[in-house]
Amino acid sequence: MKIILAVLAVAIWIGLLEILRRAGLKFWRYLAGSCGAFLIFMIIVRPFITVPLARLVTALAGIVGKVTGVFQAYFRYGVIFIDSAKGAITVNIDLECSGVIEISAFISLLLFFSVYHIPERIYIGIIGTLYTLVTNALRIVIICFVIHFFGTDYYYFAHTFVGRIVFYILQVILYFYVFTRPQIKRTKTGGFEYNAKSDLPAEAGEENA
Repeated sequence: MKIILAVLAVAIWIGLLEILRRAGLKFWRYLAGSCGAFLIFMIIVRPFITVPLARLVTALAGIVGKVTGVFQAYFRYGVIFIDSAKGAITVNIDLECSGVIEISAFISLLLFFSVYHIPERIYIGIIGTLYTLVTNALRIVIICFVIHFFGTDYYYFAHTFVGRIVFYILQVILYFYVFTRPQIKRTKTGGFEYNAKSDLPAEAGEENA
């Protein structure tokens, strides 16, 4: 029954996208497409990729832990053991820490971002996914370092504030270069294009900053 409902929901979603495409409502198609794709990822794809992603993030963070000796990562179990002067703590890399939500959101937005051609979307999707995995692993490393040097009492502060701030700043940089910057460069206003050469008369001259 659940499978039938899922197939029906996907069919309705695809039909809605086609209606919006024919109506020329690009923004609403982008919004409906991205939201629908995200829901599909979270409902259908997420159960299959959460554990592998959690293990991969644990393994990536574990490289730093092994080199520095600050923490030990057990990637098969998605667990990191952190020792400090004020006790030890075990951190489980679960759904939130795996990066599956952020990756799903990024891919969903990119799928319907018409500024890029399909080959470009595939390439950028792969690079963006790898970037998100690495930055998420960096977030875990930062959390581990804070706990190691300041104690287990700082777990909440490290996880909720320090790690997230660093991670989301890095994600904003990704979104700027993937979505905002290309949109500006490829936008035309009348006969003007942001990435086009200037059409000023030769006698007007130029000044270099």
